[in-house]
Amino acid sequence: MGYIRGYDSETLREQVDQVECAQRLAEIEEQRSLPALLERVWLLKVLERLEEALALSDESVRVARMAGTRKDVLRSRVLHATILQYRGAHAAADQELATCATEAEGQGWAGIAAFAYQHQGRNAFEWGDFELARESFKQALFLRREAGAPDAELETVLLAIEASERRRSGQLISG
Repeated sequence: MGYIRGYDSETLREQVDQVECAQRLAEIEEQRSLPALLERVWLLKVLERLEEALALSDESVRVARMAGTRKDVLRSRVLHATILQYRGAHAAADQELATCATEAEGQGWAGIAAFAYQHQGRNAFEWGDFELARESFKQALFLRREAGAPDAELETVLLAIEASERRRSGQLISG
């Protein structure tokens, strides 16, 4: 998504222009295609309208199951898990992300598996499990490289790995 301006160093959450995201949400509010539903869920999430995001996310998973491909279902489930994360349901988010990553890897869908691992890492990071975060980010990096991802995507994952290692080291020193 072209709305991401960076990532918060404390949470690794997306930093966005709130006005731009709200304008885009208004533009696509009536669209019912799966890509539009997924974009609306993401926009609601970054605008922190989490109740609306959760309801629409549930709908996007149903639409993907009825009219989409297996890849669409996985993408929808990963996005749904990120809503759970934002709501503080880290264990539920982790379980869903791990399931999606495993299924995508089993199908040979490196890009989707990397997407799931990246979000699993962000969830673990926010939850304070920096070891799981680091391992998830490393797996995302491996899969993104395998899928031929652009350097900017690889750089984002490398920065997340570094942040996890710093936090993990800080825990070991203070613990």
